[in-house]
Amino acid sequence: MRQIDSDFLALPLRRLADAALQRARDLGVEHADFRLERVRGETLRLSDAALEGAIDADTLGYAVRVVKNGTWGFAAGIELTPEAAVRVAEQAVEVAVVSAAVNREPVELAPEPVHSDVTWISSYEVDPFEVPMRDKAALLADWSGDLLRNPGVDHVQASLMQVKEQKFYADTAGTVTTQQRVRVQPRLNATRVLEGRFDSMRTLAPPAGRGYEYLTGTGWDFPKELARIPELLEEKLRAPSVEAGVYDLVVDPSNLWLTIHESIGHATELDRALGYEAAYAGTSFATFDQLGKLVYGSPAMNVTGDRTVEHGLATIGYDDEGVATREFDIVSDGVLVGYQLDRRMALLKGLGASNGCAFADSPGHTPIQRMANVSLRPAPGGPTTEELISGVDRGIYVVGDKSWSIDMQRYNFQFTGERFYLIENGRLTGQLRDVAYQATTTDFWRSMAAVGGPQTYVLGGAFNCGKGQPGQVAPVSHGCPSALFRGVRILNTVQESGS
Repeated sequence: MRQIDSDFLALPLRRLADAALQRARDLGVEHADFRLERVRGETLRLSDAALEGAIDADTLGYAVRVVKNGTWGFAAGIELTPEAAVRVAEQAVEVAVVSAAVNREPVELAPEPVHSDVTWISSYEVDPFEVPMRDKAALLADWSGDLLRNPGVDHVQASLMQVKEQKFYADTAGTVTTQQRVRVQPRLNATRVLEGRFDSMRTLAPPAGRGYEYLTGTGWDFPKELARIPELLEEKLRAPSVEAGVYDLVVDPSNLWLTIHESIGHATELDRALGYEAAYAGTSFATFDQLGKLVYGSPAMNVTGDRTVEHGLATIGYDDEGVATREFDIVSDGVLVGYQLDRRMALLKGLGASNGCAFADSPGHTPIQRMANVSLRPAPGGPTTEELISGVDRGIYVVGDKSWSIDMQRYNFQFTGERFYLIENGRLTGQLRDVAYQATTTDFWRSMAAVGGPQTYVLGGAFNCGKGQPGQVAPVSHGCPSALFRGVRILNTVQESGS
């Protein structure tokens, strides 16, 4: 059975928490929480099968957050003694006292049951930090070498990112949680130069809340995917440029996850919808007055937030406010029915309890409202991807994510992809180049005519969702099936750029 690392449990977790929280109580706070966190990250990068760089970073520290007289206070430290923890608590209270003069909105937190001395560990088999770095580099080099031996590949970039995140949390209500989770992101990118042109193609394997077993056959078949890349890249380089116009689209999960992230995930963060988040990436068109009214998409659209799904990058047992995580509805039958919430936002708008969306990316940052695993649900008994394609007379099949652009209200957007295939009379007839699809969020999701069945469902995602000021980075997954969209505007990116 998986266990939390003994060296983390050997740290003076409870002594530091007890000292900090008691001092905060003595200073008259309404609420205080203590979070000790260790985040270990390792990154390997190879160029043409040769190791180009390796980073092994370890962050350890703790934070105290308080509410005093209705005002937030926060401070962090690294010295692991009770005396230092007391000083950090005093600094957090001092911040609240000083900030009270400019606070016009008293802070209150939604109630949460006490979770006393609970432990949670993510679902993985092999701790990637227990695998020697040379073995991981050798595997990436072998994969790169296999690609380079093909005459259709000129260069290969390979990388592996892995993170182990350990957190101990305690608060003045009595909640105490200890958690550990692991995530990995392997990626290979092949480049070909042909007749004065070049292009690249990378693996579609998504980052995952798994261990090293992900690279050795559990959850993804890397050798099978890599074997197809040279031929696909050759076809992509020789493909014709798309004719701009209106097409039906069948969008693969490897592309659709990012559209979900940008046009649904960020748009339904309640702090963004209320205007509290604006400096980093804008607000949201999905404002609070539209809850229960906004027709976000077609009746085939059902979207959930979930911080409990197995192998999700945002999956955790308890968030950074001590809230037990769960699954919740965001869009039901095409209508906006919910938001992502932390404890303050939930109470502020009378929405009951938090749904567990508070997260801080390091011990030096305060928790903010962050994205759950926001996913489009498949249709029970729904069609395969091939069946969706067979229902299209003239269209494009979109595979893999690439670049994107979306406005500051999460409304007007355009997305490109890794590969595009022309669909004619229900059949794929070859790849296209220079494709981007453009729409408004509601036009796009209202044009969704069908979603695939569970057999098409894939959990995609990213390590690096940005938010906040100072900026924080959070991992998040988005599951979705293949889906069919009718009448979407297609741009030719070369023509649009004026080239």
